[in-house]
Amino acid sequence: MLTPDTNDHFEVPIVDITAYTTNGTPEAKAEVANQLDQACSTVGFIQVLGHGIPNEAIDGLRNAVDAFFALPIDEKRTYRVDGNRGYTPPKSESLRLSLGLESATRMNDFFEAFNVGAEARSFPELNLSEDDYGINVWPTLSSFRSNVEAYYAHASRVARTLTTVFADALGLPSDYFEFLTDHSVDVLRMNNYALPEGTVNLDGDLTGMGEHTDFGLVTVLWADQVPGLQVLDGTGNWHDVQPMDDALLINLGDLTARLTNDRWMSTLHRVKPPIVDGTIKRRRSVAFFHDGNIDATIVTLPSHLEADNGLAYEPILVRDHIKAKLAGSQQGKANTAAVREASRVLAAVSKADRS
Repeated sequence: MLTPDTNDHFEVPIVDITAYTTNGTPEAKAEVANQLDQACSTVGFIQVLGHGIPNEAIDGLRNAVDAFFALPIDEKRTYRVDGNRGYTPPKSESLRLSLGLESATRMNDFFEAFNVGAEARSFPELNLSEDDYGINVWPTLSSFRSNVEAYYAHASRVARTLTTVFADALGLPSDYFEFLTDHSVDVLRMNNYALPEGTVNLDGDLTGMGEHTDFGLVTVLWADQVPGLQVLDGTGNWHDVQPMDDALLINLGDLTARLTNDRWMSTLHRVKPPIVDGTIKRRRSVAFFHDGNIDATIVTLPSHLEADNGLAYEPILVRDHIKAKLAGSQQGKANTAAVREASRVLAAVSKADRS
């Protein structure tokens, strides 16, 4: 069983993006962009303050999550549909396979989830396929849809604000990411770590969510302040991470790593059973995945072609990348293309075995 390393000093950088959410001065924005560049270059996870999401929207989201996951399992299963939408029961996914890796016991992840996201019909001027974008299903719960859609709009705004900061930090035109995201295949995933609260005997291989990287450009995460989330650092050690008061956790996805040739890395992370003093605690999280246009081709930026000793990623279509990752996590088909990410997991396992 992998355990976090508590000996090495490790901190998730804190960046306040108020200058971008309130139309700050060019000097203030430049400072934020510099801080974000440092955070993306060293950790790849960031505690973001100044995001501007009101407490009312977060409270509404929390109420919606609680209401849905409190439903009987048979009722939740009626919202299970094909594609990356609707309900995902516990132990039906394996995020590790999105990297082409299996656990020793082949035990799938113990979380349950509910997904909504951008639909093809959201962009009527484009000839997009529902096979790529999915069709949302909505539980017949009072205020569920309105609460989720209200938060979704805020999370989308934060993600797009961050890509503006990314562009400034990378010395690109501020609107650089718009051509990659004007019909982005975004997904909001509500997660519930479904172990019952209380004292239980845990199998050493039981995991809430296996080691993985996120697929797209950037992830905006709201989460309970409960242990569970762990991040892999650059030396192969795992560290516990919890959101600080009023913060969202932000992490980079594979496509941003490809753009920057891993100077900004898509950081590996996982979720272990949330245990405090030997007792299981409830843990919820909601991730907004800003994944880019399904028909966009991601090519390493010319300024970063030498960032990894001259080895650049091959250009890839967003559709092909996401399809391979989802085939791993949801269909049990190991993704053999995630060579760089998988090697980092294997190095961490090897290090843990030697210690």
